[in-house]
Amino acid sequence: MSARLYMRFELLRAFRNRRFFIFSFGFPLVLYYLIAAPQKNTQSLAGTGISAPLYYMAGLAAFGTMASMISSGARIAAERQAGWTRQLRITPLTSRNYFRAKVVASYAMAITSLLLLYVAGASLGVSLAAREWLEMTALILIGLLPFAALGILLGHLVNVESVGPLTGGLLGILAFLAGTWFPLTHGFLYDVGQYLPGYWIVQASHIGIQGHTWSAKGWAVVLIWTVVLVLLARWAYRRDTQRV
Repeated sequence: MSARLYMRFELLRAFRNRRFFIFSFGFPLVLYYLIAAPQKNTQSLAGTGISAPLYYMAGLAAFGTMASMISSGARIAAERQAGWTRQLRITPLTSRNYFRAKVVASYAMAITSLLLLYVAGASLGVSLAAREWLEMTALILIGLLPFAALGILLGHLVNVESVGPLTGGLLGILAFLAGTWFPLTHGFLYDVGQYLPGYWIVQASHIGIQGHTWSAKGWAVVLIWTVVLVLLARWAYRRDTQRV
């Protein structure tokens, strides 16, 4: 199987999966309108200086895009159980092209989720300059890098029966600590959240006020988590492929 053909296969497979389609796209949109619409006139949510529609747009964008990236773990676990990954190893498809297709498919779903939430945000009055939309989007996509590696890691560590509850629970905890549902401004959760990449995806909304971007701490957190999770994903893949 060629790399191009496999890439096409992964993209079609990802977007034809109704369960992931509803969870990654529909669920964040419904939550956004339920939470943000009643507060659409709030211009400074919990004293953050960010309007409620903008804050929750970024928060639900973080939730939806993280879900899209981690969902690759469920697909990998299912392929392992069905013996598909073993079959792929005897084709000319390289491991690099295999994982590239997984990451590209996850990013395609994440970008779709992001654009849908942007449209929803605009419908509730979110208005940013073109430069601010682009910078916010760039930061979110960069912040998703460790989650791409996390999906691959989970897919090669757990079986198909366990990967769903594990990814769902993990996503819920990460979204909570990221401040998806409400602003984290102080306390223990705030201190913990700053050292997780999801928190900085939500903080990308600061682009919308006075041009604030990530601090050096934010870049360091995302970089360190990306490197650590990539190394762990590589270890999990090699460990899995060495089994008889």
